[in-house]
Amino acid sequence: MLREYLISEAMYNLKIPTTRSLAVVKTGEDVIRETTLQGAILTRVALSHIRVGTFQYIAARDKKDELEILLNYVIQRHYPNIQNSKNKALDLLKVVMEKQIDLVINWMSVGFIHGVMNTDNMSISGETIDYGPCAFMDTYDPKTVFSSIDKMGRYAYCNQPIITKWNLARLAECLIPLIDTNQNKSIELATDIINSFEKKYEEKWMEMMRHKLGLSILDEKDKFLILDLLTWMHQHKADYTNTFCYLMDEKIQNDKIYTDYHFKIWKKRWQERLKKEKNIQDKSIELMKKNNPIVIPRNHKIEEVLNAAQEDNLKPYLRLLEILKKPYSSREGLKDYQTLSNSNEKYKTFCGT
Repeated sequence: MLREYLISEAMYNLKIPTTRSLAVVKTGEDVIRETTLQGAILTRVALSHIRVGTFQYIAARDKKDELEILLNYVIQRHYPNIQNSKNKALDLLKVVMEKQIDLVINWMSVGFIHGVMNTDNMSISGETIDYGPCAFMDTYDPKTVFSSIDKMGRYAYCNQPIITKWNLARLAECLIPLIDTNQNKSIELATDIINSFEKKYEEKWMEMMRHKLGLSILDEKDKFLILDLLTWMHQHKADYTNTFCYLMDEKIQNDKIYTDYHFKIWKKRWQERLKKEKNIQDKSIELMKKNNPIVIPRNHKIEEVLNAAQEDNLKPYLRLLEILKKPYSSREGLKDYQTLSNSNEKYKTFCGT
C-alpha cells in the first residue's frame, strides 16, 4: 500500500492523469504473501471508480436499460460536452479512446509500466488506476516486464498500446446495443472507431518523442532519428531516463556509454536537425525540460524505503516522496536517486492486494 501511495504521487507530480492515495492505514493483521507482511488499507481518490469492467458487468447481465443508465451517468459526470450528442454511445467510445491514447502516451514518455492492464484497471475517466505490480523502466528494453504474474509479457512496455486497443474493443462490444438498433450497423460503426486507434496513437507518439528531443516543427525524417536512438539505447542497454537527461546536459554520472562512436554520430544528426527549429537555444531546451523528468521512482530506491518502513522507519520513505515532488527540477541532493542499481538481479514486482 505504501508502494501504491508513493508511485501514484510520483505520477501526479509527473503531470500524468492519475488517481491519488489519500491515506494508508494499518489493519493490525498479518498478511501472508512471499513473506508475512503487515496488513493495511489504502484509500484511493478518483474522479470516479467506473472502469471498462463496469460496463462489462452490466453488459454480461444483458440489461440494456441499466447499460443506458450507466452511459448517461458517465457522460453527465465526465463528458457533459457530449450530453446532447445524436449518438452518445458512439461519441463516448471516441472520447474514451482519445483519453486512453493520451494516458498511455504519457506512460510511454516516462518509461512507466502498469503491469496489469486488464479491463477492470482501465478507468473511463482516463486516469491511471490500480497501482499493483507497476514500475518504471531503467535500462531501455521494449519487452521489459516487472510483474511476477506476467509470464508471457502481455503487459510489457511495448505492448501497452496494443492492450489499450484490446480493452477499448471490449468497451465497444458493451456499447453495441446502444449505438444503433441495427446490430450490424452498430458493429460497423464501432469497428471503424477502434480501427482508427493505430493512426491516432502513432501520431501522438511521434509528437511526444519529438518533444522529448526538443523538436516542435514536423519533419518526415524525425521517425528515423527517433527509432535510431531507441535502437541504440536498446543495443547498448542505456538508461531510458538518463539518456534524455544527458541530451539536456544534465550530468548525472560519468557514464562512458555516451562516448560510443555510434551515439556520437546520432547526436550530430540530432544537433543538425535542431538547427531547423526556431529559437533553438531557448525553445528546444525548454521543451525538453518539460517532457523529460530528471528523477523517477527508481526501483531499488523504492525497495530501500519500503524495507525501512517495514522496520517502522518512515524517514527514507518521506524523503523519497519529497524528492519526487519536483521531477522536472534540477537541484542538489538528487544523484543518489538518479543512478541505477548495482544489482544484476532481475527486478520483480508483486500485486499486493
